[in-house]
Amino acid sequence: MDFQPVFFAFILCVLAVEGLKPGECEVCIKTLDKFSATLSEDVKKDPKKIEAKFKEFCKGSKNKENRFCYYLGGLEESATGILGEMSKPLSWSMPSDKICEKLKKKDNQICELRYDVEIDLKTVDLKKLKVRDLKRILNDWGEVCEGCIEKGEYLKRIEELKPKHTEL
Repeated sequence: MDFQPVFFAFILCVLAVEGLKPGECEVCIKTLDKFSATLSEDVKKDPKKIEAKFKEFCKGSKNKENRFCYYLGGLEESATGILGEMSKPLSWSMPSDKICEKLKKKDNQICELRYDVEIDLKTVDLKKLKVRDLKRILNDWGEVCEGCIEKGEYLKRIEELKPKHTEL
């Protein structure tokens, strides 16, 4: 029996599964696209310059992008660093989705990052939200709710701050 055709069919199946699924690595792809857009042409060709610029970029990052920077080693407090896995392919003009696919093989957490679903404050009934969502609204605004324990206290604080943070 000739196993060669079976072997090649198996390899093709494995390679087909390797690609990213739709919506996978969304934080990685969007962050790399955003970062790449900030680079000048001379920086884009040098992996070391890319890494230095990425560390600068990460200083101003928040939420999911900050977590992504942490995973790659772009923050001072990062436990590990795989910046070379990002900077070299970026210097070769590899697309962000392909870079993220490679990064996923090094650290699966990178592609597990997902953006939070946006809450439309004009249409949402705040009373139906969970406390963690109310806390997230305040956090996104850069606000806190000192001494808040009950859901009603978070609702009251959001209502107080709503005019300051929304254009209704």
